[in-house]
Amino acid sequence: MKPIRVELELGGRTLRWETGYLAKQAAGSTLCTINETTAFAAVCTADPRPGIDFFPLSVDYREKTQAAGKFPGGFIKREGRPTNKEILTCRLIDRPVRPMFPKSYNDEVQICAFVVQVDRVNDPDIAAMNASFAALHTADLPFIGPLGAVRVGRVDGRLVMNPDFEQRKVSDLEVIVAGSRDAITMVEGTCAEISEDDFLDVLDFAHDGVRKICGAMDELRRKCGKSFSEWEEPEVSVHPVIADVRGAYRSRLVDALLTDGKFERSAAVKALRAEAMEEFAGDDDDDAEERAMAIKKSWHDFEADVTREMLVKGKRVDGRRTDEVRDIHISAGWQSRLHGSAVFTRGETQALVVCTLGTLKDQQIVDGLDEEYSKKFDFQYNFPPYCVGEVKMMRGTSRREIGHGNLAERSLLPVLPDPMDFPYTIRLISDIMESNGSSSMASVCGGTLAMMDAGVPIKQPVAGIAMGLLRDEKSGKVVVLSDILGSEDHHGDMDFKVSGTGRGITAVQMDIKIKG
Repeated sequence: MKPIRVELELGGRTLRWETGYLAKQAAGSTLCTINETTAFAAVCTADPRPGIDFFPLSVDYREKTQAAGKFPGGFIKREGRPTNKEILTCRLIDRPVRPMFPKSYNDEVQICAFVVQVDRVNDPDIAAMNASFAALHTADLPFIGPLGAVRVGRVDGRLVMNPDFEQRKVSDLEVIVAGSRDAITMVEGTCAEISEDDFLDVLDFAHDGVRKICGAMDELRRKCGKSFSEWEEPEVSVHPVIADVRGAYRSRLVDALLTDGKFERSAAVKALRAEAMEEFAGDDDDDAEERAMAIKKSWHDFEADVTREMLVKGKRVDGRRTDEVRDIHISAGWQSRLHGSAVFTRGETQALVVCTLGTLKDQQIVDGLDEEYSKKFDFQYNFPPYCVGEVKMMRGTSRREIGHGNLAERSLLPVLPDPMDFPYTIRLISDIMESNGSSSMASVCGGTLAMMDAGVPIKQPVAGIAMGLLRDEKSGKVVVLSDILGSEDHHGDMDFKVSGTGRGITAVQMDIKIKG
């Protein structure tokens, strides 16, 4: 049985995709090889679970030790729970894929990826991303592809596409970009205080590579010779009571959304919804239950539409201008017995960050597919349920917490002192005390303060902010928001986190909900 193959020369390396040989019972399956590093990905789908109104996408990625000719460490010679690297790669695959499915699509989709072999020169994460995107593109799913992913480095002032491990050691930036032919859908990167203009050059360079990968994936899809069904949006019957509720309560919902305080605002909106249900579905007749259910299901969209209309007009729920940052309060040296501590509060988002210094014996040993190494700096982020006033089981660290901790860690890495000048292991712990948007960036600010309190001679203080974007479909108007709230993140189209010093950018993370 001969596999279907497509090859692409990119950045001095050969990328090869193969399909039609392995896992033929999956909806789509692909191997992606960069030189001699190979990753496999398979996609399967299942009918939607009853009652769900979201897209249940799940991604699993594993770096199996046999890919590097190694045995798993420890007493049990079998891979255990996913490592941080594996979880971060899962997120790199997941985030650009989500906006590329229709909003009404709620079938279960699962992507399973693993590393087949490594040459210890090229990182398998980019191969796994492109294998996953190709598997989706060759499956009979309403995936609005193709997508491609590249890593960009800069060595001696020259941008490098998909740099190898040796090049990454001397690179002053590392940015992973995923996107389609027309737009960028995800950015994740670390930079050594580069300028905004230089960063835009990086994105242009990366997108050029992404376009070439998309072309190769289209060729792979054509070679498959499969027929792909056209996705048709399901017809949704809209109960007439919804229009009545929107007409009667639109102005009052605006007033409720302008209530000061996150919890007070939420209570006002809930009370208004209860009033609407009582007015329009409170009668004891045969249609009352149906009307109540229609109001309940449509209220979220009603609130989202009104919030977006307000933002297009430059009106934010907390009364700020679009470019205004919330009030900031700082308490450095918060506790005397800690090595370093700070409480950073921005509006209703608060991070308690503690810095602990240790010896070289306290370094984190990381044993992956490449050579074992030690981490002298570790940032851990915790998001307990009480920070948003909720009750929830606390069962280990979530993928989101690992991702946010990694972002904060990458934000601060460029300003750490040289290990020869400061031979200590640094551990930062951020516990989120309150959250209403941008808790990861509050952690970055708190981390800077805690290290300064501990006497770490950082090169420059680092601050971070989350920017939002909203594009009005009717008018085409684009609104950019500074220091977004949780509701603005939820109802908006983009979450762009950026951290840096007065000299330049140190880290970025961009996620979108539109097609780029």
